[in-house]
Amino acid sequence: MPVTIRPLERSDHAGWRRLWTGYLTFYETVLPEEVYAATWERLFADGAYEPRGWLAILDGRPVGLVHAIMHRTCWAVADNCYLQDLYADPEVRGQGIGRALIEQVYRHADALGANTVYWVTQESNATARRLYDRIARDTRYVKYQR
Repeated sequence: MPVTIRPLERSDHAGWRRLWTGYLTFYETVLPEEVYAATWERLFADGAYEPRGWLAILDGRPVGLVHAIMHRTCWAVADNCYLQDLYADPEVRGQGIGRALIEQVYRHADALGANTVYWVTQESNATARRLYDRIARDTRYVKYQR
């Protein structure tokens, strides 16, 4: 059965939470309940710069998610799109779920006239980087954070 990518719906909370928790666990991150609640609400808030989310559905169940945030940039008139979170259940990896979710973000960004779509990952995330190297360009920039 082919994967279906669709926008998050309010009824998706349990599946979204399971997937996002899996994503955070992969990156060895634990967030307080208030962040889960605020993020969920922001995904449905009005506003051009609020995050948006999509689920990958396979055999009737959510198996992947992606979040994206549009934002202004000083380097172009058009906004940029930051693909913030991308996750597929481990048992469905290698079946095109990640690619389908990224392509959904590309369509979203294109529809809004975005200048670019970008994201970051850990240098050691070899599995994901094999996909990213096929569908995007490694900028060789290093991320710093306070």
